[in-house]
Amino acid sequence: MTRSRLCFVTAVPMTVTAFLNTHIQRLDDDFEIFVVSDFSGGTAGVSPRATHIHAPIARDISPLRDLAGLWALLGIFRQHRFDIVLSVTPKAGLLAMMAGFLARVPCRIHWFTGQVWVTRQGLGRRILKAADRLIAALATSLLADSPSQRDFLVEQGVVRADKISVIADGSICGVDSERFCPNEVASQQVRASFGIPPEATVVLYLGRLNVDKGLRELAGAMKTLGERFATVHWLFVGPDEGEMAEGLRRAAGSFPDRVHFQGFTAQPEQFMAAADLFCLPSYREGFGSSILEAAAVGIPGVATRIYGLTDAVEAGVTGLLVPPRDVGALTTALADLLEDGTRRKLMGKAARQRAVERFGAARIVEGLVAFLAGRPERRSE
Repeated sequence: MTRSRLCFVTAVPMTVTAFLNTHIQRLDDDFEIFVVSDFSGGTAGVSPRATHIHAPIARDISPLRDLAGLWALLGIFRQHRFDIVLSVTPKAGLLAMMAGFLARVPCRIHWFTGQVWVTRQGLGRRILKAADRLIAALATSLLADSPSQRDFLVEQGVVRADKISVIADGSICGVDSERFCPNEVASQQVRASFGIPPEATVVLYLGRLNVDKGLRELAGAMKTLGERFATVHWLFVGPDEGEMAEGLRRAAGSFPDRVHFQGFTAQPEQFMAAADLFCLPSYREGFGSSILEAAAVGIPGVATRIYGLTDAVEAGVTGLLVPPRDVGALTTALADLLEDGTRRKLMGKAARQRAVERFGAARIVEGLVAFLAGRPERRSE
């Protein structure tokens, strides 16, 4: 019997590499898998178990390029006659749900992983929110990567409660607890590479360096805490967007040798192993995969009390939550855990246990298998 055809659609291959490869490897037992993305830069890192198809999907708003992407997706969907199309990321979701509707793909699923419009104002917010509403209207079913994000989307009138689900306890891919685990050798190697003493306390931020991640507030906290705690080092890992690194360097004016930068890495677990505390003061997150991965390594987190992160961090148990955009609260929370090494270690132990038990990758993958098993899989001929 011919297997049903399942197509993942993303704007960039990195989304597949970061979140979908494990799903593809498991679903390959039951489906013929395709991945449609902008492969103009190559397919490196994308699971070879899927057939790769290029489509010109622009990440930014660009009417002419978006029309070209929509036309390309429509042609691909009509040619390959997929039974299920599952999109991830906003632009891919909008174009895929439109093309899937026009091509009469019987099962159209979009997986929400955060809303860009949350931090916008005025007309821009209304347009982007309307785009999410259109995605929701054209999809046959929807997923959110955290319970709090699902509730937010329902409260905001973007989706109906009966149309959107969450896999297990949340997360788009869960965490590989064998990859993300305490690793003393990696810790020593990373610290040595930056000249960080073994006895130092390391605060880690890992992700894109941009304003929406709350790095202005972290710079303010760092300026105060760097002077107060002479053995604290700050490690920033991720691509710099908007010259945020320069602002962080200025904040470290009196202790520049204790602030370290590393660009994009394919081995985040190595840097997490070298940290004592993880900080993510973001303004918006669908779930906050990085703080969950740090938890699996045994690192407690300080994060903002926003939807998504309230699922990733159990306040007072695996870390601390503070209001977004509040430098004072962020400074106090970081100081509390920098001062109390015993509490940090207890939180880190609880964080790993929770990450492994509730957010293990296998649980999320099998949850998606079960979800798809309940969808209509085949086209009517």
